[in-house]
Amino acid sequence: MNHSSPSDPSSDRSQPDKLSLSTKLAYGAGDMGAGITTILISFSLLIFLTEVAGLDPGLAGTVLMIGKVWDAINDPMIGMLSDRTRSRWGRRRSWMLFGSLPFGLSFFLHWLVPHFSADPQVNQWALFTYYIVVSILFQTAYTAVNLPYTALTPELTEDYNERTSLNSFRFAFSIGGSILALILGVVLTQLMPDLKQMYVALGGICAILSVFPLYWCVFGTRERYQTQAEPTSLSLISQFKIALSNRPFQFVSGIYLFSWLALQLTTTIIPYFVVSWMRRDSFFEVALIVQVVAIIMLFVWSEISKSLGRKAVYFMGMGFWIIAQAGLFFLPRDRMDLMFFLAVLAGVGVATAYLVPWSMLTDVIDLDELNTGQRREGIFYSFMVFLQKLGLGLGIFFVGQTLQWSGFIESAGSTTIPEQPDSALFAIRMAIGPLPTLLLIGGLILAYFYPLSREVHAAILLQLYERKQQASVKATD
Repeated sequence: MNHSSPSDPSSDRSQPDKLSLSTKLAYGAGDMGAGITTILISFSLLIFLTEVAGLDPGLAGTVLMIGKVWDAINDPMIGMLSDRTRSRWGRRRSWMLFGSLPFGLSFFLHWLVPHFSADPQVNQWALFTYYIVVSILFQTAYTAVNLPYTALTPELTEDYNERTSLNSFRFAFSIGGSILALILGVVLTQLMPDLKQMYVALGGICAILSVFPLYWCVFGTRERYQTQAEPTSLSLISQFKIALSNRPFQFVSGIYLFSWLALQLTTTIIPYFVVSWMRRDSFFEVALIVQVVAIIMLFVWSEISKSLGRKAVYFMGMGFWIIAQAGLFFLPRDRMDLMFFLAVLAGVGVATAYLVPWSMLTDVIDLDELNTGQRREGIFYSFMVFLQKLGLGLGIFFVGQTLQWSGFIESAGSTTIPEQPDSALFAIRMAIGPLPTLLLIGGLILAYFYPLSREVHAAILLQLYERKQQASVKATD
């Protein structure tokens, strides 16, 4: 494993700390599998379990809940273990290398419908057990490859702009993977009317497409900045307390949580809004517009941030997004053209929600190293991923409860979409308009007070560099 030291020319901050295009592409590819698997599980798994596997809706919901609970639990454990890993593949890439095959295989197993018994009740509970086991295996493998991957960013470069650029490549591949998965779903649905066969094909293709980019990332990148300190003996709780005592990290956590809650709330309710309010059969084109615009704007915002900084970019992006969310509440039911226009505006803003908080986090990690003398990327990144999953759970729970309270009429398997009562339509519009708007405004307030500017971060890096120089001089005495 390669360690940078003060005597290493690559660590000299008087030299440009630029990464090659091949390194950025390889790094970005590492998040493609996460984008593919996340979008399919978020949109398709529940309806697959009920409509294809024949699982009772209550049991299907329990499968998803158990998977998410375990997902949140294993994040800090794997984050701490990756911080302590020592391997010739690096402490991050080794997890990605050995976790890639279990990741792809466990994802594919989601889309199989095994037959365990001729007794319907026995088969029902056996399927329930099967999907719980598969969900736990997948969530473990997902964390094992994705959490170390996200913690790899500050070990590739210490440059402020290069880190922002890396995250733009990362999310370009992630969003690109989600777009590819959605397109494959549309195409295979047209080619294969049998849903059971279609899901097997879709799961198999997407499993392969999720695994191979991980190998590209592992073999196409190399950690350049790692400390040689021994693993900390602090407990997990103690490390979390230290992380949460980092004031800039509190701001970044809040910014990310507000942004992600707004995004998840919108993602969950948009199918109901398009189908019930706008009276369209499909919502996939709206999701595709947002994703395509977001992937383009990642690179645009990355360039703008080089001159204006991350905070300014976040404010501009949130402005577009707030206009889009608020506009959806007032959108007439017959103006599809306006809905598509608002989807474009939302994509412009969503890109900054992906890009800016993760770029800010790398600076927080540098500050933590200055204060503690240790690099604990795994702990910080695991907490951010935990917030992402918290947002997912809260968003889905809130939408479900809101629809129930508002008198929403379920289709009950009918091919005819029922006309919803005014109370349900109003609840849907509130959930897609005013509520996400308030969350985004909350994120803007926190971003305004975020203390780590470009200049402050440069000073932090200088102090770290001087500390390493002093340590190097003492070591040679």
